[in-house]
Amino acid sequence: MKKAKILKEILESRRSIFPKNYTDEEIDEDVLHEILNSAIFAPNHKKTKPWRLKVFRKEEKDQLGKKLAEIYKSTVAPQNFLEKKYQDISDKISKTDTIVTIAVNFSGLVPEWEEIAATAMAVQNMYLTSTANNIGCYWSTPGMMNHLGEFLGLEENQRCYGLFYLGNLQ
Repeated sequence: MKKAKILKEILESRRSIFPKNYTDEEIDEDVLHEILNSAIFAPNHKKTKPWRLKVFRKEEKDQLGKKLAEIYKSTVAPQNFLEKKYQDISDKISKTDTIVTIAVNFSGLVPEWEEIAATAMAVQNMYLTSTANNIGCYWSTPGMMNHLGEFLGLEENQRCYGLFYLGNLQ
């Protein structure tokens, strides 16, 4: 029963926690590895392991932030452009220790929805492992993700489904 109690506590305390609540302290490499490794335990039909996770830290994270800001500026109609939103993109990235892009690789072996569901379960595993390690996180699905394919080097059968922000808690 002890494991069930611990699991219940983790499930009930899982929350989306945003970068404004993160500290400047780096996430320990072992903890980050544990969070990412938890994704592989997600059930997936025919063992397609459809999730494609790419980790961005330090300079690479800054490049991702610049790319997202550039995408926002180039895709929003001029009359709808908001300087504050443009600045907030970089600000949110700078307050985040690690960003993991979440993409789905469609194998063609199973229906697409099954591979999306398996990827969502992999992300849920990362959420729960983050919670267990007192790491703040949230899964963001900005429209800009639809324009990241080339930047991420995604193949024709792959699609980005969001960004997973991670940071130590205050």
